[in-house]
Amino acid sequence: MRMTSSTPALGTLTAEGSSLQAVLLDMDGTLVDTEDFWWDAESEAFAELGHVLKDEWRQVVVGGPMTRSAGFLIEATEADITVDELTVLLNAKFTERLRRGVPLAPGARRLLTELRLHGVPTALVSASHREIVDEMLKSLGAEHFDVTIAGDELSRTKPHPDPYLTAARRLGADPARCAVIEDTVTGVAAGEAAGCQVVAVPSVSPIEAAEGRTVVKSLEEVNLAFLRSLVMVPH
Repeated sequence: MRMTSSTPALGTLTAEGSSLQAVLLDMDGTLVDTEDFWWDAESEAFAELGHVLKDEWRQVVVGGPMTRSAGFLIEATEADITVDELTVLLNAKFTERLRRGVPLAPGARRLLTELRLHGVPTALVSASHREIVDEMLKSLGAEHFDVTIAGDELSRTKPHPDPYLTAARRLGADPARCAVIEDTVTGVAAGEAAGCQVVAVPSVSPIEAAEGRTVVKSLEEVNLAFLRSLVMVPH
């Protein structure tokens, strides 16, 4: 079990002794501060349908695939709309918000730049649909990622391990030698099921430290030396 409140400077740990092969990063709530965007879009959509969403439902839908979130909210409100119809509506409302500007999470730009500077293979692994991922890449910078995975491109997305296993495979990396960075319980479960070392940066719901899981307060606590320290060559 590991917790951290401070991060070693880059120079304190080199690649020697580390077996880190790739870094796999979640998008919403991890690199970009958009979890409020999704909830606002969901609340607005259901208000137009004559329903008010309960705050406690937010804990259920955060970090999950669109179909799961949409299905839960339809069932909870008994709204007269299909999952497919709601998915289109939510994506449209979310994209509209993205076009007004996307705030990056503190430390995100610096971390992505550092990983690229040192040639560390990276993947963006999201449960959001491809149209959302591509729109977000305009703010994040597509040049920072070797691979991008969207939730509607796989038959199973988070909390299943498939997205992270797919990303590792496309990068030619061993999942056990990959660091996953996530903000939700759902995403953390996916990374751990894939056999990766997971760094949790909780956004909406708290996440406890556990074996193979490190919890930090912000990406400002994460740098390449820190990630390398999590994936060490066995002695």
